Amino acid sequence: MAMRLSHPLRPSSLSQFQFRPKSLSTCKFSIQNRISNSDNSRKLVMEVKEKLEKDQHSLPVGRNGRDDEDMILWFLKDRKFSVEGAVAKLTKAIKWRQEFGVSELHEESVRIVAETGKGYVHDFLDVNDRPVLIVVASKHFPAMQDPIEDEKLCVFLIEKALSKLPAGKEEILGIIDLRGFGTENADLKFLTFLFDVFYYYYPRRLGQVLFVEAPFVFKPIWQLVKPLLKSYASLARFCSMETVRKEYFTEETFPASFRD
Repeated sequence: MAMRLSHPLRPSSLSQFQFRPKSLSTCKFSIQNRISNSDNSRKLVMEVKEKLEKDQHSLPVGRNGRDDEDMILWFLKDRKFSVEGAVAKLTKAIKWRQEFGVSELHEESVRIVAETGKGYVHDFLDVNDRPVLIVVASKHFPAMQDPIEDEKLCVFLIEKALSKLPAGKEEILGIIDLRGFGTENADLKFLTFLFDVFYYYYPRRLGQVLFVEAPFVFKPIWQLVKPLLKSYASLARFCSMETVRKEYFTEETFPASFRD
């Protein structure tokens, strides 16, 4: 037997099932806007590339060179898409890489200083899929160790961490383990070098830096170095090892050296 609706469906009842032109228009605009932004970014990349070729022709080419379009785009983002700003910062960064010998750094070249255990790249990513660079401050003795070798190890580890970035990820996590830290481990020069390297040569690559279990003796040192860190000071977080375990890793990926 056929059933009869007591109340016929009205147009307003069906409106929730209808596609609305406004939504389609908004979606279309969003897609066009992304395409436009992409085209504009591409145009700016080519503009920077051409200026570098014309004004800094002696700079190397290839990966991390003056014609590396991915690197150019990254520095454009850092300089808020200012062509002049990106050119200036890129020129400085590429010259530094050349003079420092970044491309010549490898496991064997930093083996002796790496064996101190003062710094390493963790085998696992954190919960946000970021490579993790760990510094063990209690194993750093600036009065007894070559500062140049320390700087080479630092840059090598940054390069190694960046090479582990998953697709679509852009930042790494830094952890400075301050357990057992004493005045003999204090090194304002190296700490300033570390943040300068990120600011000038690896901009926007450091997502956060954790100062773990900072003792009282570290506080005056931080007050001295904080003004030198520029905007990177805002990335610092002082926390406990328990916070690191709960908020940044799973039980399987938590660094073994942090379990002591």
